Order: sequence, then structure tokens, then C-alpha cells
Amino acid sequence: VQLQAFGGGLVQAGGSLRLSCAASGRTVSNDYMGWFRQAPGEEREFVAAISRFANKTYYADSVKGRFTISRTNAKDTVFLQMNSLKPEDTAVYYCAARARGGNVYDGGSYDDWGQGTQVTVSS
Repeated sequence: VQLQAFGGGLVQAGGSLRLSCAASGRTVSNDYMGWFRQAPGEEREFVAAISRFANKTYYADSVKGRFTISRTNAKDTVFLQMNSLKPEDTAVYYCAARARGGNVYDGGSYDDWGQGTQVTVSS
């Protein structure tokens, strides 16, 4: 599957962005979908994940209450609504798909990755 993430950009602290990730090549309606991010000089970290039927969502403590993950299986798209952005949210954001089991918080359990979209939050 090919995953394309878009919607990143430059925003002031306190602002909002909505990331989208569109899948092509095969349906991801049976996959868990996740968002990860990587800041310069830092390791990739988990941001959020959503189950196949959107009945379960998972968030990193650092974004809980500010970010919301959602999906539309009809369009094989997953979203990440980011509100109250902080400078420490600055990173390249990646979407990922997981067709098999494993730990939703672990990037190693995801099979397919998008190319990433840059999010920069100015103070």
C-alpha cells in the first residue's frame, strides 16, 4: 500500500492543523492506522493510532486532549486534527498502516509508511 501524508505547514503556537493520510494500492480498512513523528536529532515517537473500525483510539500522553485521530474507511483516509499546537510538536509526521497484530505504540509493528509531512510550530 502507498500512504501519502499531507496537510503539514507552519503555524503559530496555539494554532491548529489537520493532517490527512490517503492510502492507495489496497484498502487499509482492515488495518490499524497510526501517526508517528520525528524531530531533528530525536528518535521517532508514537503520536496516535486508531483501530480498524475506529472504536478504539490511542494517544501519546504529550498530545492527549489536543490531538484527535479519525478515519474514513470508505475513502481509505486517516486524519490527525492537531489543536493547541506547541513548539515541541515541531517534527516530520508520518502515517503508518498495520495489518498484523502487535503493539500499536511500537513503530516496528507497522508494515507500511508514508513519506512524512513537516509540521513547524513557531513560538
